[in-house]
Amino acid sequence: MSRIGNNPVAIPEGVTVDVKDNVVTVKGKQGELSQEFSNVTIKVEEGNVLVTRSSEAKEDKSKHGLYRSLVSNMVEGVSKGWTKELELVGVGYRASNQGQKLDLALGFSHTIVMNIAKEVKVETISEKGKNPIIKLMSADKQLVGQVAAKIRSMRKPEPYKGKGIKFVGEQLRRKAGKSA
Repeated sequence: MSRIGNNPVAIPEGVTVDVKDNVVTVKGKQGELSQEFSNVTIKVEEGNVLVTRSSEAKEDKSKHGLYRSLVSNMVEGVSKGWTKELELVGVGYRASNQGQKLDLALGFSHTIVMNIAKEVKVETISEKGKNPIIKLMSADKQLVGQVAAKIRSMRKPEPYKGKGIKFVGEQLRRKAGKSA
């Protein structure tokens, strides 16, 4: 029994869901997303999306919850959008963007220039006395997470001073360091 897979996905105002040839397409004010599926049946009934599996095989059971979660994330993405915020902690760490180019100064001898996917809106916030923040917004949850992880991998937070790129609100595991 899949607890997640059996829950219907409510379709909010302004969002349309189409199912054709094993591809579900969701359209809304934030954009349009599509996802292929297999081993399950997806139906749109009375303002809800229902996901049912064809058999009790292990693969079908595992995909039942997966595709229900993917459809739910797509519906929320095209209606509200997904946001990830990264914070640069460290002396001299800076971030700026020109369109889809993100320019990072992370304590290396050179600056790092990243091209961000066009589906992701990037914004940098730099206030005096506060750590710079990189804000990523998109309708695709997976893409936002992937871009955020790629940026974070440029300088992961270290456990002694906490310097590096971390998610806003992330609790880091700190170490004591040397004792004199």
